[in-house]
Amino acid sequence: MAAFIQKLFKSRKANPATVPRTPAKSEPSQPSQEETRQLLKKQQEQQLGSNPDQAQLATLAIDGLTASIRLEAAAALTDEVQLQQVQKRAKGRDKSVYQTVKQSLQSLKEQQAAETAVRQRIKTLIGQAEDQAASEDLKLYQARLEALQDNWSEVQSSATAEQSQQFLEAVHQCRERLKQMEQARQEEARHREQALQRSETLALLEQTLSDLTSQESSALPSLSALDALQKTQENRWLEATRDTQVEKQEQKDYESRMLALRNYLSAVRRFTQARDTLSELTQVAGTEEADDGHRQKALELLKEIEWPSDFPQPAELAPVRKLAGKPRPAQPAGGNRDEQKAASEALHNTLPKLESALEAKQFKESKQLLKLAQNQFQQLDGRQRKQLQARMQLLTGQFRELSDWQGFATEPKQLALCEQMEHLADQPIEPEIKAERIKELQNEWRDLGGSSDRSLWSRFKAASDTAYEPCKAYFEAKSDLKQANLHTREAICDQLEHFLANADWSSIDWKAAERIHQTARQEWKSAWPVDFKDNRLVQKRFDELLKQLERPLDDERLKNEALKQAIVDRARALIEHEPLQEAMEQAKALQTEWKAIGITRHREDRKMWQAFRKACDQIFARRDAQRSARQQATEEADQAAQAVLAQYQHLDAEANEAMLSEARAAVKQVAGGALSGEVRERVQQLRQRLDRITQARAMANTLESWKTLITDKAQGRLADDALPPHWAKLSNGTDRLAGKDLAIRAEILAGAPTPEHDQQRRMEIQVQRLAEGLGNGETETPLKELERLVALWCSQPGGDDVTPENADRLNRALDAMLASD
Repeated sequence: MAAFIQKLFKSRKANPATVPRTPAKSEPSQPSQEETRQLLKKQQEQQLGSNPDQAQLATLAIDGLTASIRLEAAAALTDEVQLQQVQKRAKGRDKSVYQTVKQSLQSLKEQQAAETAVRQRIKTLIGQAEDQAASEDLKLYQARLEALQDNWSEVQSSATAEQSQQFLEAVHQCRERLKQMEQARQEEARHREQALQRSETLALLEQTLSDLTSQESSALPSLSALDALQKTQENRWLEATRDTQVEKQEQKDYESRMLALRNYLSAVRRFTQARDTLSELTQVAGTEEADDGHRQKALELLKEIEWPSDFPQPAELAPVRKLAGKPRPAQPAGGNRDEQKAASEALHNTLPKLESALEAKQFKESKQLLKLAQNQFQQLDGRQRKQLQARMQLLTGQFRELSDWQGFATEPKQLALCEQMEHLADQPIEPEIKAERIKELQNEWRDLGGSSDRSLWSRFKAASDTAYEPCKAYFEAKSDLKQANLHTREAICDQLEHFLANADWSSIDWKAAERIHQTARQEWKSAWPVDFKDNRLVQKRFDELLKQLERPLDDERLKNEALKQAIVDRARALIEHEPLQEAMEQAKALQTEWKAIGITRHREDRKMWQAFRKACDQIFARRDAQRSARQQATEEADQAAQAVLAQYQHLDAEANEAMLSEARAAVKQVAGGALSGEVRERVQQLRQRLDRITQARAMANTLESWKTLITDKAQGRLADDALPPHWAKLSNGTDRLAGKDLAIRAEILAGAPTPEHDQQRRMEIQVQRLAEGLGNGETETPLKELERLVALWCSQPGGDDVTPENADRLNRALDAMLASD
């Protein structure tokens, strides 16, 4: 299409003054103005529909034939540079295009600002999530995490894969933190509940004992109710003390109260079983039928029942106690003098030993010595007995107290151990815990010294066997597990041995070797339990293999620690290094070097890292200090600049040159300061406005000089040396144009009106310019192109068209150009 148009209007490029015109009858018929307009319009529409580039769209937005073409081209523009150029050229010429391009630029800026805001928000959310993961502030932790996730869902689609990974890792750490917090809360609640249960158990036992001591002697409590209470409270205490810390005083209070309850319960049980005997003795008591046999039977019954002294005695026991309290007849003593002397000396030797044993509370020794002393005492006559009777009664009373204490402390405890073992047999407890508890109870039984009551021992032994029965299968399976774990440990040793035999320490992956070391230790620890005897040789082999692996690892760690220590020293040297930017860059390079160094000992690495981090923090603290200083300098510079802006921001083209020079000097002075972005932009805008005013004045002067040259050329008084030197280059290589065509082209460039009789020619030139622009792919600024037209006007020979009329049209076009700018 462009070639056709060039061919169609080729003859019009010739200068009419030099090219002879052929007769009218031989000229080809020219298209009418409407046909040319339709042809140009069709060409531009086709160009719009063929996906033109941004430069072509910019040309159509300015030179489009119709307003709809210009608007469509302007609306399709997306490149910021082209939009700015079109906006500048359309200003004052095409209001619709200007507004469209202005809105596009505004939308583009808003879109860029929105994208920047989203990117900044993504970074902020990631930072907040990472801070949340490391924060020690647990207040509203869950709510803050949910708010972060809600905010992230709004920008997640705009985040990169790396940013999403960073955020999700931080959220995962937060959730792990929440899980730990929840577990801690549950554990704390469990401990509180256990403490409450223990407190309630102690209170209930205390209340029960108080009720039992204050009840009337005529009424005994229900044996089944007491038994149920004792067992339930034992179970309750067992659960309330599982896996928790119990104070010694609290445990002591429980044991003392439970022991008192057990003793009372046992006494009630024995009293109930002995009711028939009690009834028989009660009938005999106070009658003539009572004899020594009844009295001995009453004594044995009272000893068997052994009613606790802290609780009110049942009324049924009163007559029996009265029956048992009747004195026995004294036994006669005899023997000759020598026997009496020997018995007296033996008794005098025995009594100090008995006193010492009683003082030491040695029950067995005291019992044997008292029996020996009583036998020796029975051998004495009445006179010698009388001398030692008070001492014997005292020692007998002391032994009775020791015996009562021993019976009180031992038998109820042994009975309680039987009951605890029987209760333990019915409990669904883990075998390990159950076996440990059985062992504890058995140790307590042994610590009490056993029992002379075979029935009580048989009861404890049967309960122990029953309780241990479920543990047998477990420990058999555990024995198999121990054997399997032993084989696992042997396999670990084999793998370590194979690795050490084939390791090339000169090129080994040290981190992988360290992981092998850690994994071997972890797997070895996991292969537990094992039989101690069978494990001895395997353990020795494993320890030796670990030493062989640790030696090169330790050497490598020491070497790497030396490298890291050197980095720490270099970082410390950078603290006062100048320039600061170089120090920061070197510090960042040191951080990269640090990451590249291999394995080290964790504790030593932590110390060196803290020292390295401290040095880096001091380096970057200098940057922060400089930033603070720059910020202060910026604030001061902004204040000075704002004063200049307030003074000169209303200057316009009417200002005199002195005022403009003063404003330029003031702007130049404040522009060199450390301004903030917003103030710098306002200063730049003021500078640009001053430059535009100066350029406009310079352009007006230039155009005035061009108008003088144009007029001089038309009047034939233009000297050849009056033209600017570079105009010769502008006019070279360009076909000669008629003066009228030069005027029309100038009117097109300046947007000035063309006389009615030259409208047809203006349309043809517009088509020609469009074809030239599409063919060259390059566009000149209107002012540059106008200067070329003026240069052609002044440099080409005079002719019929170089007339004052065309000169006036050229000058009016220059005035229109000046007015549009």
